[in-house]
Amino acid sequence: MAGCDKLGMGSSQQHAGKDAEGRAIGGACRHAGRAIEDCFALNRQADKAAVFAGWREMNDYMTKHKVPVATGAAVARNPAGVGDDGGRAEAGARPASHSGN
Repeated sequence: MAGCDKLGMGSSQQHAGKDAEGRAIGGACRHAGRAIEDCFALNRQADKAAVFAGWREMNDYMTKHKVPVATGAAVARNPAGVGDDGGRAEAGARPASHSGN
């Protein structure tokens, strides 16, 4: 039965937990001002549909209530929020593709 988790046949509680986690990740990404693409890249293990749903819900909430994007020290040091190249990345730079090209 341990292999069932790998095939996506886990319990409904596990699925609900992963969905809730993905929505929380998406909401946090949007609140922090991250683009959905960056959120996907930083959270590859999360379900993309759940992450997008959370991102969209937070976007709608922030728009409706005029909530500003959260800023913090980590965002100021690394605006793109990706990469670990010792601070040599340019603001907004995308991580290198790992497609083998």
